[in-house]
Amino acid sequence: MQRVSTTSGRTRARDIGRANASSVLDAAYAEGQLGAAEYHDRTARAAAAKTVGDLAGLLADLQVPATVRDLVPSSATAPRKPLRRSASPSGYPGHTRARADDRRRVHAQLDHARVEGQLTEDEHHARRDLADEARTLGDLAVLVDDLRLAPSAEPRPPRSRRRHWFQLGVAAAAVVAAVATATLTARAVRPEPPAPVAAPVAPVADLDGVAPVVIGTPNLLTETGLRQLVADLRTRFGDPTVDELSVHPELASLTKAVPGQPNRKVGYSYRWGFAPDGAPVTREPDTPTVDLTALDLTALAALIAEAPATLRVPDGTTSHIGVEIMDNDFYAAYGLPRGAVAVSVYARNEARESGHLLAAADGRIARTWEFGR
Repeated sequence: MQRVSTTSGRTRARDIGRANASSVLDAAYAEGQLGAAEYHDRTARAAAAKTVGDLAGLLADLQVPATVRDLVPSSATAPRKPLRRSASPSGYPGHTRARADDRRRVHAQLDHARVEGQLTEDEHHARRDLADEARTLGDLAVLVDDLRLAPSAEPRPPRSRRRHWFQLGVAAAAVVAAVATATLTARAVRPEPPAPVAAPVAPVADLDGVAPVVIGTPNLLTETGLRQLVADLRTRFGDPTVDELSVHPELASLTKAVPGQPNRKVGYSYRWGFAPDGAPVTREPDTPTVDLTALDLTALAALIAEAPATLRVPDGTTSHIGVEIMDNDFYAAYGLPRGAVAVSVYARNEARESGHLLAAADGRIARTWEFGR
């Protein structure tokens, strides 16, 4: 497997290198390091990259997701020397892109500072809003640089594996010795045990006549699953609109405006029921929303099922889809201008070969990024 190499930037890239770079971008997008438009742009540039230097440049400011760490050389995944105080215990430099987890970590630090009186209510809200918009770890670090953080929020220095195993061995030996001593002492003073008494046998329930209850949980990437999601959304919130939506086979995540507060939004996870992912955060009042009833679910379900073949991913499966409003005219030439509903469909296989496509609400394919092309 060719990794994304930076050994010689002029070396010509191979298809497997382009595919691996796309896999890293997929994982970084899933972690919140890239916005949708930027993700599509970088993926398109990766597919057209001529050299390994071109590919490396597309990944240089990203944190390497653990799921694709084997696709990046060890020099790129080695811990960096942190600046003053990193927003993430990873130790990446300040210009590295922030993940959703990094933003949530800073939210927790700001909440702790508010409880302790380090921040006023207005300062707390303002910094949380800035954390939501932060693009890099440096942007996040500035928000907590003047605070006394909770001890658990500070990154711990790495421990020596040899010392760690030595300490475990000492602890284990101490436990064994203590148990042995207690056992010998108990044997020395233990009286003769009484004769065993048979315990009463509990009656066994007859389940032959009990009919099993099966709760349907269809694959969310099928027409049945998508229709159930839209129906549950309408039942739970009174309308089928979202700011954005991501759907995996057994999980969906979405963002909606807080009812009556168009300047606030909440993220929800859906597993055949909705659970908020956290407290409301700031939202642009004029954020466009997607009416999911405008989607042709029959056509989209067929598109999802055929995506691995369409994208030429051998033995592939459709991993997830995303639904959002286009916020630029980058794909206007493909029939998806600013304000149009766009559906992204992603396919991959166990060899981490992947491809993706953009489609309109009616299932019409606007643009494809096939594996190996």
